[in-house]
Amino acid sequence: MKAAFPDAEVAIEALANDNDHFKAVVTSAAFQGKSRVQQHQMVYAALQGKMGGDLHALMLQTVAKD
Repeated sequence: MKAAFPDAEVAIEALANDNDHFKAVVTSAAFQGKSRVQQHQMVYAALQGKMGGDLHALMLQTVAKD
């Protein structure tokens, strides 16, 4: 994730004790001017295919940093 968003602040929280369900808040200047859908697509691309594999469920919040 840091390779794709070097300035990112990432907070991750487990939502269950199964190592599959997480909540993530990602804050980055790279999200400026992007729609929420585009921001989420950027994060999923940075996860390089881990969604649906290593990660079963991710509640994602993105924030554009000034």
